[in-house]
Amino acid sequence: MKAWIHPRSEGILVLDYGSQYTLLITRRLRELGFYAEIIEGGANTAQPKDFKPFGIILSGGPDTVSDGGRQLPRWVLDSNVPVLGICYGMQLLVTEFSGKLRSGKSREFGKSLLEIRKPKSPVATQVFQGIPESCTVWMSHGDDMEVLPSEFELVAQTDQGVAAAIAHKQLPLIGLQYHPEVQHSEFGAELLNNFASVACKAPRNWQLNSMVEATIQGARDTVKSGKVLVACSGGVDSSVTVALLTKALGPERVKGVFIDTGLLRKDEVPWVSAKLRAMGVDLEVIAAGDRFFHKLAGVSDPEAKRKIIGLAFIEEFETYAKGKGYSHLGQGTLYPDVIESAGHGAGAKVIKSHHNVGGLPEKLAMELVEPFRFLFKDEVRRIGGELGLPPEMIDRHPFPGPGLAVRIPGAVDPEKARICREADDIFIKALREHDLYNAVWQAFVVLLPVKSVGVMGDNRTYEFACSIRAVLASDGMTAGVAELPMSFLTMVADRIVRNVHGINRVLYDVTSKPPATIEWE
Repeated sequence: MKAWIHPRSEGILVLDYGSQYTLLITRRLRELGFYAEIIEGGANTAQPKDFKPFGIILSGGPDTVSDGGRQLPRWVLDSNVPVLGICYGMQLLVTEFSGKLRSGKSREFGKSLLEIRKPKSPVATQVFQGIPESCTVWMSHGDDMEVLPSEFELVAQTDQGVAAAIAHKQLPLIGLQYHPEVQHSEFGAELLNNFASVACKAPRNWQLNSMVEATIQGARDTVKSGKVLVACSGGVDSSVTVALLTKALGPERVKGVFIDTGLLRKDEVPWVSAKLRAMGVDLEVIAAGDRFFHKLAGVSDPEAKRKIIGLAFIEEFETYAKGKGYSHLGQGTLYPDVIESAGHGAGAKVIKSHHNVGGLPEKLAMELVEPFRFLFKDEVRRIGGELGLPPEMIDRHPFPGPGLAVRIPGAVDPEKARICREADDIFIKALREHDLYNAVWQAFVVLLPVKSVGVMGDNRTYEFACSIRAVLASDGMTAGVAELPMSFLTMVADRIVRNVHGINRVLYDVTSKPPATIEWE
């Protein structure tokens, strides 16, 4: 393996202490035009040698500082750049300067009213400029501050009397007990913009042209004179990956390989093949469904399924590439994939292994090139548009690398895949037919490991139930339920039950993320 080529060598550094919101901090800063990157938080975290921070943000986290949770690296305060501590990050600052925390007395989860005092601290004045004295913010904490450090001033409280913002009287150190990065917090984007632009004086170095330039140069620096075999699936990430690598290295050094796992969407293989070849991609299709189903036989644990599929992908590519002189394997891994797999910024709890991240063998015959390893889905879509990919490819809903295997809880077999595929196709076509496809972030069908009794044509049936899911999101890190019309949902259910042999009951998943994930496994 190799050290990853970072898109930018300077910006805002985010130390991850395990919050599921950590990635949102980075995303919000990039939306504002500031490049931001995550590293793991902890007392032993080394200072990056290849990244110049204009400012540092300490994320929230599930630990308790007073119980010996992950601490603050000494170099953070010695760096002489502004530091913003969020939730757990604020509590780290409190304990670092001999303040006192309390546990469980003033827990707050959800919306609270923020009441801002007129700050005297220079950094607080900068960060809160233009923000009303009263606004709604999002709280998520069990611990809070009991005694303010003597070097700090109290900048804001909630209507419940909890210290919501503190700032050092001289140094550029500020702490927030609430989460400005989530959309529920009013003026959160303005506060982050003030921190980056006013307090840190960071350059706006992350726009569309810089994204394309940085990823192309990163690919060239990674591959050098080598040849790349690209894992193509027809999804947004892999399609933009193969297009970008082809532009960066030339078509003679890039080969697209599309593995037909038997776990793809209906008509995926011919559709994808035609689109990629029309873009000038040199594409090879490998029919591997039988091999994948054989490896998955009887396996029901979702993590085991993901890792089996990830390893099977690599084995297929290694077999194909043997003796052909390929030096690198190209993948469309995204930043959220890496963070959720706890492969980078590993303070985050493992939610699920991404097949590109969690299933790789220790000794890979090829080096990895992942040009979007530090990018979000919307950034990849924008790059795809800049590269000239057709809208019907870059606007497709996200589709998981393991395919239908993670949309079929329990053991997977060809018949279950057929049932799930047919039902999903009906749902997606109905969304397009009723002009709802682009109104949701992601939609799909899950085949449940549950059978129920039904009646069809006066006959008793005993078949599977399925759940349809449609969510609203901007990045996939949080998601709300799409409130599709009941008349539409009942129409889709009727079509599925009438046309898919094996399903006699349809449910609608109305769970947001969090607490659920978007995919079921």
